[in-house]
Amino acid sequence: MTVGKDDSSSESPDSSRGPVSPIEFRLDLASGMPTYLQLVQQVEHALRIGYLSVGDQLPKVRDVVASLAVNPNTVLKAYRELENKGLTVGRPGQGTFIEATLSQVALPELTKLRRSLTSWVATADAAGLDDDGIGALVASVVRDYRERRDGSRTRDGVADDESEGVA
Repeated sequence: MTVGKDDSSSESPDSSRGPVSPIEFRLDLASGMPTYLQLVQQVEHALRIGYLSVGDQLPKVRDVVASLAVNPNTVLKAYRELENKGLTVGRPGQGTFIEATLSQVALPELTKLRRSLTSWVATADAAGLDDDGIGALVASVVRDYRERRDGSRTRDGVADDESEGVA
């Protein structure tokens, strides 16, 4: 998936096509995941990290079909799924627009976190970790953090007593 906002004009060179979408879909044919779900997940990911926001327009179905060589029904199924989740709204004759966000953090904070993480990834890369190693280390740290955080929440409550066999 390629996402990002273009700071240049929001109109495409061919003005009959309308605004340019800030997201460009990519498919991973080796993933085994249905194409429509890949599109849904890419939109959700872009919403979580702040690349898409309320009011942004998704690419027109015909543009996705042309760029990915997929059936129009596949794109329509993805857009319908996003609409069923309350994330988008279809406007007849205009396109599909973002209606809600999944981001729980404001864009400036996401930008700051991204810079920090980018610096960390560069350090991990310099230390010799490949992409799989970096991913495994991040997953391990997140898992450990969640376990500690969730454990500290239950220590003061009934759940901790139950886990120690105290009735």
